Amino acid sequence: MKNFKNKVAAITGAGSGMGRELAIQLAEQGCHLALSDVNESGLAETVRIVKNRNNSVIITNQKLDVADRSAVFQWASQAAKDHGKVNLIFNNAGIAFGSTIEGFEEKDFKRVIDINFWGVVHGTQAFLPYLKTSGEGHVINTSSVFGIIAVPGTSAYNASKFAVRGFTETLRQELDVMKCGVSATSVHPGGIQTAIAKSSQINESLKSLGLDPSHAKDKMAAQFITTPKKAASMILKGVRKNSRRVLIGPDAGFADLMQRIFPGAYQVLVGKLLLRRMR
Repeated sequence: MKNFKNKVAAITGAGSGMGRELAIQLAEQGCHLALSDVNESGLAETVRIVKNRNNSVIITNQKLDVADRSAVFQWASQAAKDHGKVNLIFNNAGIAFGSTIEGFEEKDFKRVIDINFWGVVHGTQAFLPYLKTSGEGHVINTSSVFGIIAVPGTSAYNASKFAVRGFTETLRQELDVMKCGVSATSVHPGGIQTAIAKSSQINESLKSLGLDPSHAKDKMAAQFITTPKKAASMILKGVRKNSRRVLIGPDAGFADLMQRIFPGAYQVLVGKLLLRRMR
């Protein structure tokens, strides 16, 4: 897919951050949009911004919890009906949660997995038939730098993003074998300046790691160095190049390199470095 003009893109988590920037940049390139988010006010703001940038593209929007499998399939069916086709699905929605493994409750861990991983699975399965029918499709799944390396205090997030990476790499291999006109890319952002850190849940168990839960969100957000605009641009470039993996930000590039060079020892280095900076 060398350009996005007159294509149709579905985006989850479009109410803010990377999802909003993807919508803006795709619309500027003539791409029609099916947008979704659990946050209706944020989604409405994205629609308003996009229409101001390019009022000629067709935009539909839907309040959606990606953990709800039937709702995701209904949205995919409606998007294909409204637009006549769907070429791209950006499974971008996600949440974060801070806790030690000893300290989390099952419901909190499960919610992260349901959104970050199962949301990607639901979106992929729901839209894949429509992407194949379009004759030119692409699945873009958002993993994380924490789908390449693990860090202390974010076991649920790490688990979900490692799962997205494995799922997407398997998907890409299957699509390559099928030669069906559809491809897939795994996206690994480093620290992106979005609201995910400040909106994350943090529990008191982080005190056992020497962290102050009341300041953990601000400390984490301070490490985020890449803008959503830059991230969206890199993702779309990766789609045009049909990249298997897109690393976003110098921190993601460094983490990937460190994991390749020190596949075991990186755990000691990252744990000490990150905790020291967070403290």
